[in-house]
Amino acid sequence: MQPIFQFFPTGIFMMEILEYYDVVVVGGGHAGCEAALASARTGASTLLLSINLDHIAQMSCNPAIGGIAKGHVVREIDALGGAMGSVTDAASIQFRMLNATKGPAVWSPRAQCDKVCYQRAMKFTLERQPNLHIHQDMAACFLIHDGAIIGVETILGERFHSKCVILATGTFLSGKLHYGLRNMPGGRAGDPPSVDLSGALREQLKLRLGRLKTGTPPRLQAKSIDFSSLAKQHSEEFDEYFSFFPEDRAEPHAIRKQLPCYMVYTNEKTAQLVRDNLDRAPMYQGKIEGIGTRYCPSFEDKVIRFPQHEKHLLYLEPEGEFTGEYYVNGISTSLPPEVQVRMIRSLPGLEKAEISRYAYAIEYDFVFPDQIERSLRVKNWPNLFLAGQINGTSGYEEAAGQGLVAGLNAARHAAEKAPIELGRDSSYIGVMIDDLVTKEIIEPYRLFTSRAEYRLRLRQDNADIRLCKIAHEAGLLPEHKFRQFQKYAALCERSACLAASIKHEGKTCKDILRDLQGLLPKQSPFPAELLELDLQVPLHKRVLRQIAINAHYEGYLKREEASISQLHKLEEWDIPADFDYDKINGLRNEARMKLKRVRPSSLAQASRIDGVTPSELSLLQVHLTRHRHEKNRHADE
Repeated sequence: MQPIFQFFPTGIFMMEILEYYDVVVVGGGHAGCEAALASARTGASTLLLSINLDHIAQMSCNPAIGGIAKGHVVREIDALGGAMGSVTDAASIQFRMLNATKGPAVWSPRAQCDKVCYQRAMKFTLERQPNLHIHQDMAACFLIHDGAIIGVETILGERFHSKCVILATGTFLSGKLHYGLRNMPGGRAGDPPSVDLSGALREQLKLRLGRLKTGTPPRLQAKSIDFSSLAKQHSEEFDEYFSFFPEDRAEPHAIRKQLPCYMVYTNEKTAQLVRDNLDRAPMYQGKIEGIGTRYCPSFEDKVIRFPQHEKHLLYLEPEGEFTGEYYVNGISTSLPPEVQVRMIRSLPGLEKAEISRYAYAIEYDFVFPDQIERSLRVKNWPNLFLAGQINGTSGYEEAAGQGLVAGLNAARHAAEKAPIELGRDSSYIGVMIDDLVTKEIIEPYRLFTSRAEYRLRLRQDNADIRLCKIAHEAGLLPEHKFRQFQKYAALCERSACLAASIKHEGKTCKDILRDLQGLLPKQSPFPAELLELDLQVPLHKRVLRQIAINAHYEGYLKREEASISQLHKLEEWDIPADFDYDKINGLRNEARMKLKRVRPSSLAQASRIDGVTPSELSLLQVHLTRHRHEKNRHADE
């Protein structure tokens, strides 16, 4: 604490004892946790404000981490020094590698988690982090002086001054819950919404806000389920999990790691119940303003939009190893509770099921992300950063990835350092952030492998190769972890050289591995000792898999590298923040309007704006050349 002089309406300067931090993080969800940890790890004094400390890192929806593209992001977070990977490994009660029958580029790890264990492990990680303080209170408005944000004020009247503020508010901004035609304010079931802060974004900061919607399915009591009627899905054995640093496991951890999930299909009776009750569905009665995601539709939308499908697959997923609740994945709904009961009981094995928590829809405010930069800094408020669902995304993993970047850059801003931006060629996190600030976001954004141009390079297995060096240089990755990475990278390089030169039965080991198409059999196709590897050592097995995958994709990776070189050339064309697009004759009004709204920082980003044609990009390049020449001439004068 230190004394801060405040000017009060009486016209008298008074001295208050206030707390001062480099960075204040508002929100204790998945974005807020990674933001606070990243900020503190780089040396910034950091405060995390949460409405309820017992709900930090709560899994409000699915008790799982990872999945298609999302698993890539979690491994990138881990490579960048974040906590989600190690906490997931600690709380995991089932692990699967999705897309394992396809190419290695789209393999995606996914773990079912004990949600209470996850929450406690993340909270304990935060509590042990040096430079980080956590505090229970709700931010209400911003402290502003001379046109700059200097901190936040809470509903309890506490004032926290800081050099930077990060907002990671999730679904809490003016959140409203819908159970049929009944609705109530809430950030999620059991927690209040943040109404004052939503108003402050509009009135104090003059930011443009929109409204989005998401939902969650019902939870069932295990003792009321006839599991004998359901298909069982077992956990998979795999050599690797989420964290590249298994020795640094978070605590506490789950004990039983192979709990099964169960599968069941809906039927015509389930669908008919939806059709018969659309007059009680808030989405179909105009009661919900927010726009939902098309990639994770409510069950009502599935029935109405895809009438050709007679049945839909549902998964019953355990919410933990010491709880009797099951999450019903695939039947998110906002129909009334009594209709939900009938829908669930129309399914085989669930005829006597008891719902412990009803499904609901939630709508909330978000900030249109064309108002932020790729550093996640707000353009008009350079010491304010946004991360997570406030930027229009959906999903724990997308939120956590943004949180890490926001935390890093807020700490750097506080230390008067330049921001770090992750490119589309470096990570899925970079792809996501570039999409957010460049594309028009009109529905909750969800990450897919298909969104990445360089997905053969951006694999989940090589996230550490791509990002650990960046993380170490930025102060995110501690020295002991970086040494572990260097040992692995050196072993990969040495073994790859040996594979390219040593032959077995007339073929080089590299050629033998290439023929495997990235898939390692249980028995090595040649003696691993040839590459100075011992496959009883997990790290050595991972090295062999890495060599096999790189051999499989070698030709395609060279093509991607050529494309990336072209991207880097366009990235070198910086566009000044105050560049005047009105002076460019020949731009169509649509392109001019979008360029002025997005304010791209480079020619590469401008090329990704929908509605900007190649010819208009060339025109922009010509004017940027003139702008450079004029600037150089004035500098010489």
